[in-house]
Amino acid sequence: MVAPHGPAPIQRIPVDRIVVGNPRERNCIAFKELVDSIAKVGLKRPITVSGGTDGEPYQLVCGQGRLEAFMALGQKTIPAVIRDYTVEERLFHSIIENVARRQHRPMELLHDIGAMRKRGYSCEMIADKTGLTHGYVKQVCQLLEAGEARLLISVEAGKIPLNIAIIISRAEGAALQLALAAAYESGQIKGNQLLAARRLVEQRRLRGKGNHPDPRKKTTVDISPKMLVNTINNEITRHRDIVRKAERTSRDLSFLVAALDALLKDEDFFTLLRAEGLETMPAPIADLIVERRQ
Repeated sequence: MVAPHGPAPIQRIPVDRIVVGNPRERNCIAFKELVDSIAKVGLKRPITVSGGTDGEPYQLVCGQGRLEAFMALGQKTIPAVIRDYTVEERLFHSIIENVARRQHRPMELLHDIGAMRKRGYSCEMIADKTGLTHGYVKQVCQLLEAGEARLLISVEAGKIPLNIAIIISRAEGAALQLALAAAYESGQIKGNQLLAARRLVEQRRLRGKGNHPDPRKKTTVDISPKMLVNTINNEITRHRDIVRKAERTSRDLSFLVAALDALLKDEDFFTLLRAEGLETMPAPIADLIVERRQ
């Protein structure tokens, strides 16, 4: 048996003596690519196992896909590194191996983080061990704990990225979640618009069409992908109107300040203002005139 620290020799062990204790479902296309790659160039990295003493089976730690590819190719043995791990260490290293890979399928990530949570690891511990951010791991845990079955299916099918599924899961009510998912899947709403659409609908539920919320009741809103698109478009139009009004007001204010500045430089006009008791003006206007003269 080889100690868990330091380099370990690679041995060929029988594939029929290896037990997979934490199996994962495989994507058929990705698995075929792995089989073809191994058939052409061989195994790039050995699997990791533990156990195997006194005729006991080996327990797979890392490399389920590689093992199954070897079996699919009819190979009787496979290169492996044998480690002396406890049951807890074996499960932990198996999960860490899959989570920490540069490329992993979303459902594998959800599966592994969920497994670690069930073993009692906190979101902070998972993040520290895997190199994922604390916020990201916390969001994944929230998605799993919420039991969002439909969103998980969409993630698995590749229709919705994991981060988008997390945004949708935070929406209030199943109807809004379904509408958001459908709008994203159909391409009617892009990722950067999804959060805005969710917030706008939730605000409308509280406020109705007015601007003042009534804390005593929530407004019923008919939710559909089309309604979400209309909501986003209306908000974009509203913001453009605000920008246009702000630009027009800025131009008018600049003209007013320039006109007053010119008039105040006229001694006769200023004497007339003083005689009428109108020589003062609002401080903001006066400050703008001073700023213009600098």
